[in-house]
Amino acid sequence: MTEPILSATGLEKGFFGVTVLKGVGIELYPGTVHGLVGENGAGKSTLMKILAGVYVRDAGEVTFDGTVVNHTHPLQAMRAGVATVFQEFNLLPERSVAENVFLGREPRKHGFVDNAGMARKTGELLAELGIDFIDPSSRVGTLSVAEQQIVEITKALSFDAKVISMDEPTAALADNEVELLYGIIERLKARGVAILYVSHRLKEIFDLCDTITVLKDGALVSSGPAADLTTDELVRRMVGRSISTFFPPALDGTVVGDTRLAVEGGGNAYISDVDLDLRAGEIVGIAGLQGSGRTELAEALFGAAPFTRGSVTLDGSRVTLTSPRTSVRAGIALITEDRKAQGLALNQSVLDNALLVIRAVFPNRNRVARQDVPGVLSSLEISSQGTGQEVQFLSGGNQQKVVLAKWLATRPRVVVLDEPTRGIDVGAKVAVYNLMRELAHSGVAILMISSELPEVIGMSDRILVMHDGRIEAELDAGSSEEAVLSAATGTLRTTEGEVTL
Repeated sequence: MTEPILSATGLEKGFFGVTVLKGVGIELYPGTVHGLVGENGAGKSTLMKILAGVYVRDAGEVTFDGTVVNHTHPLQAMRAGVATVFQEFNLLPERSVAENVFLGREPRKHGFVDNAGMARKTGELLAELGIDFIDPSSRVGTLSVAEQQIVEITKALSFDAKVISMDEPTAALADNEVELLYGIIERLKARGVAILYVSHRLKEIFDLCDTITVLKDGALVSSGPAADLTTDELVRRMVGRSISTFFPPALDGTVVGDTRLAVEGGGNAYISDVDLDLRAGEIVGIAGLQGSGRTELAEALFGAAPFTRGSVTLDGSRVTLTSPRTSVRAGIALITEDRKAQGLALNQSVLDNALLVIRAVFPNRNRVARQDVPGVLSSLEISSQGTGQEVQFLSGGNQQKVVLAKWLATRPRVVVLDEPTRGIDVGAKVAVYNLMRELAHSGVAILMISSELPEVIGMSDRILVMHDGRIEAELDAGSSEEAVLSAATGTLRTTEGEVTL
């Protein structure tokens, strides 16, 4: 049997007297993908950072390529052949792709930086990944997120990395970009690179990984072949309960009431002929492929990209949603897809973030809100060191809860959730689902946009499917993934055959 290129045993790490990693071990083999899963706080990031040289372990041993190593700096680990692609890229946006790939070790010719040689070598590395659409001379700041991720992977290849760790690599990628990453991973495997893959997306874990290691509360739960696990069993090991409890049913006493929000013939430059009604106490799911108009619909309802055609009524009264401020005043809340860029002030406290909208739109409510918000934060079970802690230091799941708290403080009548569980662990997802059920029980109308079909199907009372900027179909709760995808691609299947719309 092939020897592992990297093995770790008995790893321990603590911060301020709290042990966050307890005797964990892992083995990575050449040409394989090793999945690392667990809830936020399970110890995944700590383990990755020890292997990357960001943290120095308190105990345990790491062996790389047959030699015991003690990397104390990321550059030291990179030079040895252990590279990490973190969620937050380590790139200089004003420099070129080639300059970023060879930063600090630029090839020289006659005493000067060999820019032509550097660009040529970068092009060769990109070609090895099957990438022909990134110019080595392009400024990194002009690249998409997916392209910047490719630059990070190319940098790792330039160090001749034998191990590459990837931290939530698809968190900010579109569906077609995810497929591109899959192809790059296959090429890396063919080169004999061992890949440590950390993701909350269980489909990706099963699609890509040969082996899966599960951590919980800083300890090793299991490690073994992916083929030996089912999704339900993996979730049970991660959170201690079955996936069947993921999508909670409507709370007793929840009543779907009168129409709360109605759109007739709504349209703008991005969406057309939208007819939509949301009723009090109802959760309506929006499905569709990337570019179908889902986010554009959310932005229109929120007044960020207002409707230029059609009419909108809220609780029977005609409203004109010309800006986010008018929508908020009307009682509409939007939980955006990108919580870090659009939903939070990362260097401000939990309390300040929870009061952001109140201070901006309802300043006369500020005193009352300051008294109410701690209770809202407590009800959401946000794990922090207190309301004064900066949001940037919270886990993804807790950051999402702060975004929710910010909007709950406004007491909305309609809540639009755009990818509400993207990038958060399974435990935090359940907390969001429970909150949605509680909001519906209180009479709030909810519109949920999601790329995860099980989520749409499991949480929705009705499903609207968008295609090419229009609502293509309305499906009942519990409809099959096939039915949703057929509508999303503009094709509905009937018992008589296939009907193209």
